[in-house]
Amino acid sequence: MKRPVYSIPLLLAATFVAILLWDVSGLDLALALPFGGPYGFPLRNAWLLTTVLHAGGLALAWAVAGWLCVGVRWPSGPLRRLDVRQRVQLVLTLLLVVTAVSAFKRFSMTSCPWHLSVFGGAADWVSHWALASGGDGGPGHCFPAGHAAAGFAFIGGYFVFRDRDPVLARAWLGASLLAGFVLGGAQQLRGAHFMSHTLWTAWICACGAWSVDRVAAFLRDPVRSPEAAGLRLESPSLIE
Repeated sequence: MKRPVYSIPLLLAATFVAILLWDVSGLDLALALPFGGPYGFPLRNAWLLTTVLHAGGLALAWAVAGWLCVGVRWPSGPLRRLDVRQRVQLVLTLLLVVTAVSAFKRFSMTSCPWHLSVFGGAADWVSHWALASGGDGGPGHCFPAGHAAAGFAFIGGYFVFRDRDPVLARAWLGASLLAGFVLGGAQQLRGAHFMSHTLWTAWICACGAWSVDRVAAFLRDPVRSPEAAGLRLESPSLIE
């Protein structure tokens, strides 16, 4: 059966517009209000959210990242299905997207929900993209969601596995997205992030993973690869 063709750049562009619309919709605050109020967020220090999902999730992500790094030289499990270039690509994607999210956070003037006046803090809500506003009166450096990147950073596995094992590629993608949204959702319950922070992290990680894959495709065959220009890509459907 012929695999369907779809445009990854078109999908990324559509999700970019969708997240922008989310940003202006006011749904961030609407989703946060049930979990917080003038006295802060009651679940901010909840054991399940802080110890299990925050600290535990980060520790698990580091463990998986370590396994991928060691696997470049000594592959095990599903990594044995990849050649060394693909294993390097997977690690480089991980490093790139984590660095990109960290860089955004470093220069962001957006503060966390628990810093906002509506939740007992001193900051005012300001758009993530109001770069000339001088900040929101809070400490900033809270956008996008860094902790959610502990899940979304592994999206690159979809691209390296999609030709070797499409079923595994879809499962890897699903697991990465699920982990990212669970970790991001936990932080939202604590008042550490809005949903838009998590959505932008997912988008940044997806863009980074696709970009590394396009560079890798070009380096493998810069002349004959029809995907080197990065416009269209033949890939297995996510849902069959």
